Amino acid sequence: MALPVVLLGLLGSGRRDVCGEFPLARIAAVRPVLLVDPDPPAWARPYLTGHLAADPAREEQTAEAVLRYAAGRAVGGVLTWSAEHLLPAARLAGRLGVPGLPYETAAVCADPVALRALLARHRVPVAGPADGEAAQGPPVSVEAVVLDDEVRIVALTRTTPGPAPARRPLRHCVHAHDGLLHNRFLRQCVERTVRALGLTHTVAHLTLRLTARGPRVLSVAPHPPGDLIPLLVERATGVDLAGAAAVLATGGLPDVTPTRQRAAAVQFAYPALTGRLTHLRLDPAAADDPAAERMVLTRRTGDPVTAAPHADLTDRLAHWVATGENAAECEAALRRMARHLTATVTPEPDRSAA
Repeated sequence: MALPVVLLGLLGSGRRDVCGEFPLARIAAVRPVLLVDPDPPAWARPYLTGHLAADPAREEQTAEAVLRYAAGRAVGGVLTWSAEHLLPAARLAGRLGVPGLPYETAAVCADPVALRALLARHRVPVAGPADGEAAQGPPVSVEAVVLDDEVRIVALTRTTPGPAPARRPLRHCVHAHDGLLHNRFLRQCVERTVRALGLTHTVAHLTLRLTARGPRVLSVAPHPPGDLIPLLVERATGVDLAGAAAVLATGGLPDVTPTRQRAAAVQFAYPALTGRLTHLRLDPAAADDPAAERMVLTRRTGDPVTAAPHADLTDRLAHWVATGENAAECEAALRRMARHLTATVTPEPDRSAA
């Protein structure tokens, strides 16, 4: 009998999160899932073997609840894809005696200052002010699977950031034939980062800055990425990152052999104004595009929204995914699909001036 995975901190807001449903479905396909969360959203329930009503933010109470549950049942591992719950997940795995990220490693990954210091001690190049504005290039994220001592880079994610100061992602693109996959300096940087952190048996999302002096590490997330990146990786390469993370969390070795050689991209729509969303419509003709994977509205009319320069992820109006033979095909499809979305935001009156 397969052992269940305890999945910590999967949302809990009750609002449908279409970015979270895909990885949860993949995890549930390979391991039974017990969700530890105060109130699981309705969309998550079909994928759950069970639910434990506990708030991962209240670490000690949650640990006690899980340990009581585990006393009479087999719990094979602990998994989260939330940076917020990385430390509770690591500590709980240790208390359960199941495979998991060491707490010390999780703590370093969660602290940018500690991460920079550790990597500097191991002579791993990190991004910082010393690089200069002129020397800084675009960010790229590495999707890696660590199988014991082997580091497999399964995909690269190219991200287009939005306007400052928020700089929320506008677009992610994964291409199975990305030329950087063969860059030995990037590969060495990733491998040295994994070794310095002592990562084993995990899926990791590493963000690097491509500078004139070579790749520099920005951050390391030792868990599956969000923002539908697992979907893009699966559509472009055939590799199931979320499923691999579940298998690794229970001590297994997943098959991460690529089975596709394509590209996939996602575009996010943010409001142009801050105010009340008074119109939001998606033309059904968008689905007729042969490259269209999905196009989904993520807000409703009447919602308050914040314009892109200061928006957070909850302000996204919609997203759409396209697939193609290469990144250029995907970008062209994203532009075509964008024409099917219309939105109107009515600015709220400034009552402070009254």
